[in-house]
Amino acid sequence: MSSSTSSRLRRSPLPSSRSSSSASSSPSSSSSSSSSSASSSSSLPSTTTSTSHVFLFLIAFRLLNALALRTFFQPDEFFQSLEPAWQTVFGEDHGAWITWEWRHHLRSSIHPLLFATAYSVADLFARTLRLSPATRGDLLIAAPKLTQAVISAIGDLYTWKLARSIYGRRSHKAWATLALTVLSPWQWFCSTRSLSNCLETTITIVALNLWPWEGSSGVTPTVQPRRSTRSADRNTEGKDNRNGALLVRLRKCQTLAALACILRPTNILIWMTLAGFAWLRSPWRERTVLCREVLLCGVSVLTLSAMLDRLFYGTWTFPPLRFLYFNIAQSLAAFYGKNDWHYYATQGYPLLLTTALPFTIVGLYRTLNASRSTTANTLQTSVLTQLAAICLVMPLVLSFISHKEVRFIYPLLPSLHVLAAPPLVDFFLPAVSRANGAYMPRRLSLVFLLLVNVTIALYTTLYHASGVIDVLSYLRNQQRAHSPMAKSVDSRGASQAGITVGFLMPCHSTPWRSHLVQPDIHAWALSCEPPVDLNESQKAAYIDEADQFYNDPAQFLRDNMLGGLRHLPRKPTYFSSKSSPTSPLTYQQANPHEWPDYLIFFAQMESTLHSLLRSSSYGECWRTWNTAWHDDSRRRGDIIVWCLDPAEQAAWRALTRKRVLEHRDRQFDRIIETFKKNAPSQRNPSAWTQWTSSLSSRSAPSSWSWPWERRKQTTWFGIQMPVGKRSTWKLPSWTWPRFSTKKTRSVDRDLWS
Repeated sequence: MSSSTSSRLRRSPLPSSRSSSSASSSPSSSSSSSSSSASSSSSLPSTTTSTSHVFLFLIAFRLLNALALRTFFQPDEFFQSLEPAWQTVFGEDHGAWITWEWRHHLRSSIHPLLFATAYSVADLFARTLRLSPATRGDLLIAAPKLTQAVISAIGDLYTWKLARSIYGRRSHKAWATLALTVLSPWQWFCSTRSLSNCLETTITIVALNLWPWEGSSGVTPTVQPRRSTRSADRNTEGKDNRNGALLVRLRKCQTLAALACILRPTNILIWMTLAGFAWLRSPWRERTVLCREVLLCGVSVLTLSAMLDRLFYGTWTFPPLRFLYFNIAQSLAAFYGKNDWHYYATQGYPLLLTTALPFTIVGLYRTLNASRSTTANTLQTSVLTQLAAICLVMPLVLSFISHKEVRFIYPLLPSLHVLAAPPLVDFFLPAVSRANGAYMPRRLSLVFLLLVNVTIALYTTLYHASGVIDVLSYLRNQQRAHSPMAKSVDSRGASQAGITVGFLMPCHSTPWRSHLVQPDIHAWALSCEPPVDLNESQKAAYIDEADQFYNDPAQFLRDNMLGGLRHLPRKPTYFSSKSSPTSPLTYQQANPHEWPDYLIFFAQMESTLHSLLRSSSYGECWRTWNTAWHDDSRRRGDIIVWCLDPAEQAAWRALTRKRVLEHRDRQFDRIIETFKKNAPSQRNPSAWTQWTSSLSSRSAPSSWSWPWERRKQTTWFGIQMPVGKRSTWKLPSWTWPRFSTKKTRSVDRDLWS
């Protein structure tokens, strides 16, 4: 095995962070000859942080992230992972929603089986401790989040380890990479969600740590001259040990790469790019070894995947091939939306990187510019060049597919953070490490960027699209309130008398059984099945159920609801003592749909449904805020729940009236407080006002004055004299009678004495 491998491939893996005692074996040391790299990679203090401590911090951080997450992002978070996992653990009787991809075997079973394990452990824990149904439901909802939090923490750790391998163990750039990962709004928003892209990202960054960078860089390591036969024997033995370790690392890397490609076939673009570098820069023997290991690891992973899919689907199938056939050959991906060709450059990267975008652009430019220089042929430059290549090739190829999403390029985010670290350090390190006032603008910029990241992260995870999650919590509470049997521990698969729910929303607007939890909640929602196996003319005329409703709500309700708009129920089903005659799955798939106890829709449809159902018993019984804005006009506004129960409607009206009165009282109190603050008696008197008031207070009060003459009076030599006062009021147009001068003076003296 070792004889067929050249000396360069034997040293090919990027040196591990644990084996950095030799300066010549580290990429950072190979680039230390240049002054710019040495200045930017200034070392940290001599004390090194333990990897285990960093990992524990990342786990705690991501667990907090997962538990704080209460918003909706993509339907695939639930319908492509949690719903199949739920059915695997609890069976079809619980009414999980299985989408068309699973019925046509487009997805690998590896991802849902991971969460099926989490559900099984959580359910076993709840039954062992005999937890209440409410606590058990909360535990089942949290189990996938906690599982994904650990996976996300592993991805963060290996992002930091890759940066340490490239820049050095104590480099500021490695810590900057970790800071970019931890403070990334996208990571906080997306990394702990149960999307296949999140697991794909973690697997990809772990595999990149094991990739043979030296073998694909074309950098020939320096060979020390042999001084004696004994030292030569020791070198040969050391090479053999390194060859064995190298082969193990190479196989681990390719196994993980094959697993990532099974999860998401588009991940093959990353490894084809890296394999292209290795193929062009390696001799023929190394190419042979690489191809052999690719076949060995690829076949092993495909065999394992095929066996799991056989157990999951009940038949032999190959999901990656069917995925490519349906999405490319039949163009079914375009059914869910089309985007501009420049989507990833103008929207994808800005959303993925947010405030790190300028530093990433500078990092990409520096890396590509350095790769063209003949003097910078170092291992560090080669590794960064290959990372930059995959960050450009993958979005470029995916731009040719009409349906685009930001999460498709999510596996590139760790590599982008590694590339953005050097410009970030060069810009902010002098401002942080020095007390010079000239760097104050940079310090303020750093604080501003941190505040922007924190604001975006908190808003997107706590508020934006939170109503579609909250409404399911409301339904679980209503089920426990109206079902007497729900007070006992839930029996698996038992169909109990419960509430019925209908979602008049765009398809997959809310999670399903993974958040409804209880099987006795019978629910249906508008579907959006794609035009599978239809010709072009049939595809052009095809309209899914959700679009039919929004195109003509009145006609849809007449044709697709049991009894149309004429025969509507007058009381909810839970008033009946009979148990539900149908299973949750049958109720969900029934056509026409039954009128439910609870009707849920976005505020955009409120006026339309008011006019269509004005003579029915439906009335508003709950409402919650969802989002301030949305790119889909059908999903804008609050989440509104109508019900048939008059007691709930009356309770909601009373609660709403109480909230309105409390809001008015608070507004009135604020107005009163404003008047009090602005009142003259509450103002601080000026020095002139205090002096004049003290003078006027010494004067004696006037004995009498005209009602229309409110004048201040002062005393001069014991005589009270009037003080002039400007007034817009005028006397009537008559004059006083004339007297002699002597008499007039006597009258004046009588008046003012």
